[in-house]
Amino acid sequence: MKTFDRYLLREWFQIIGVVVAALLGLLLVQVMYTDLAPLLTAGATFMDVTVYLAVAVPSFLALLMPLTLLVSLLYVFGQLHRNHEFTAMRASGVSLARISVPVWCVGIVCCGLTLWLNSTIVPWSVEQSRQIRERVEFRHEAASRSADEIGARTSVAFDNRSAGRLWFMDRYSLFTHKAYGISLSFLDAQRRETRRIVASQAWRDADGKGWTFRNGRDYRFDLDSGEIVANSPFRTMTFRGVTDDPSLMLLIDRKPIDLSFWELRRLIGYLRSVNSTKAVPYEVRYFGLLADTLAPLIVIGLSVPFAVSGVRVNPAVGISKSIGLFALYYLLAQLGGTLAAKGVITPEWGAWLPSLGMSGLAFWFFLRLR
Repeated sequence: MKTFDRYLLREWFQIIGVVVAALLGLLLVQVMYTDLAPLLTAGATFMDVTVYLAVAVPSFLALLMPLTLLVSLLYVFGQLHRNHEFTAMRASGVSLARISVPVWCVGIVCCGLTLWLNSTIVPWSVEQSRQIRERVEFRHEAASRSADEIGARTSVAFDNRSAGRLWFMDRYSLFTHKAYGISLSFLDAQRRETRRIVASQAWRDADGKGWTFRNGRDYRFDLDSGEIVANSPFRTMTFRGVTDDPSLMLLIDRKPIDLSFWELRRLIGYLRSVNSTKAVPYEVRYFGLLADTLAPLIVIGLSVPFAVSGVRVNPAVGISKSIGLFALYYLLAQLGGTLAAKGVITPEWGAWLPSLGMSGLAFWFFLRLR
């Protein structure tokens, strides 16, 4: 490693530490501003809040990566530019590409780190922080509501086309893990109803390989006329082999931004299996998280050319242009999602085109730099 490479990395890593600390502080304030009041209203203890903040902050790490690179690079390269160190090196025959080699190497490492964070740490953080919020809310609701009303999600519907099962629930309690006012229809290959189970409550068995229904009726239907041919009451009935997961049923109406990477992948798999148009926004979000892998390289490609503009140009001008292009990236990401939702382009292109487009633009700026 050349002497300048070590010097550049040392100066850069010093400012990165300051930027990370500052951005983490801002993110912590933002989390406290949005989530602290609801938690305290629900009766959260000091330990609940502490654990929640510790678990929630890692969900912002992937977002923190490009912001940290942007701010730190603009500062360090701006300082080197102002001190004419870049000018001296380029006058001695060293190209900007060679000068920035260590930066690009770090950027590639950050791309891999971003992919790892988005596929492991961030999903865990999103799901665990949600569970902590729900646990606090359930404890608060337990003081004034019956068990079946705590954490209830109403009007749940789920169509398992591959297995020929159609579910309807008046409500499902995340606290008791039971469904209330439930109807399960069994359908043949032509989507004709052959049997319907209606019960006051039902729950998934502990081994996940069946469902148990309580206090209901079992209806049988004639396939040709659709009329009821049998109707028998029951106190308890268990169906082994009915493995539908209520956690998947409850994902369908959630906003894409509220789901983790794992939940998105799982929900997309289901929605694709039933050819649902609802899959598009979830696919855009899912592929967008994958496209975020390129964000560190995009940031470097946009920051370096403007931060090391000619000596006759105020560094603040280059910095402002770089920040403007960085904002343009997010505008293009929103545009890609809108076009994908309208069917103009596929969800994959809607998620990847903004990143690829900004990568090309950054490469062009880098090549034309004098």
